[in-house]
Amino acid sequence: MKRAIIVGISGQDGGYLAKLLVEKGYEVHGTSRAGHVSADSGLARLGLVDCVALHQLEPADAAAVAGLVERLPADEIYNLAGPSSVAESFRRPAAAFEGIILGTLHLLEALRALRRPTRFYSAGSSEVFGDTPTPADETTRPDPQSPYAIAKATAQATVAHYRRAHGLFAATGILFNHESPLRPPHFVTQKVVSAAVRIAGGSRERLPLGDLQISRDWGWAPDYVEAMWRILQHDRPEDFVVATGRSHSLGEFVRRAFAAVGLDSREHVENDPSLRRPADIRESRGNPAKARAVIGWRAEHDLDAVIRAMVAAARAA
Repeated sequence: MKRAIIVGISGQDGGYLAKLLVEKGYEVHGTSRAGHVSADSGLARLGLVDCVALHQLEPADAAAVAGLVERLPADEIYNLAGPSSVAESFRRPAAAFEGIILGTLHLLEALRALRRPTRFYSAGSSEVFGDTPTPADETTRPDPQSPYAIAKATAQATVAHYRRAHGLFAATGILFNHESPLRPPHFVTQKVVSAAVRIAGGSRERLPLGDLQISRDWGWAPDYVEAMWRILQHDRPEDFVVATGRSHSLGEFVRRAFAAVGLDSREHVENDPSLRRPADIRESRGNPAKARAVIGWRAEHDLDAVIRAMVAAARAA
């Protein structure tokens, strides 16, 4: 039985990744800062709390990270920890840097010191590329536009350094936007779907949104955790862009989400300039050709399938 550690297991990706690994017969350990998960965590909502051994860990604490990695020899470590909100990183840049960069560095240092054959996955982000009117691939030059993106770009470079300099099996999955019913309510996709379902149920509210012209490459989170696992099954450590290869504007997402509940979004959505970020990416789209060719991964769900699943979950809640 393989053993995997998911660092930062309480979020959307942690829940779906734990489900995938449990189904594949792994012994799964997960960490969170609190040492437990809340009732609305991904693990709890997927019914997996009793299937995973949970541990308390502050990724920015080097000694604690080294102790955990030494105490739990693992075949694979998935680093999903750190803040996930781009908007929040403008308000708290130091938290983004500490949570993303230091956590990654301490895990890599622990693996280097122990010299174990553990395979290490780091959660990268499409935000590192900035605007990508031409779909970004693994060779695209980084152009981060937020503190979150700067931190992710630094973490990705750190992973590559430890791979080259110390021979670690360390790889980054550069994931474009991926959604699911497990998204927290402050994410715009969940905000849109939840409002559409409430309004269809009789709420007279209007949904305030920022720039509807921004465009994103939106995928389905369970597809993307499959890519994480495949990256670590490859015979050598490499970085991979994980994306659908198609982008849609936020306005299109809103229109389709409201249409899925039988409404016209134009009657229920209003513009709120205060919701615009200090700097934002106009278009984000990835080129997943390498992932298809090398690890045999492709996105199985299109935007409409993602929206249908999120709407069904919101209606059932």
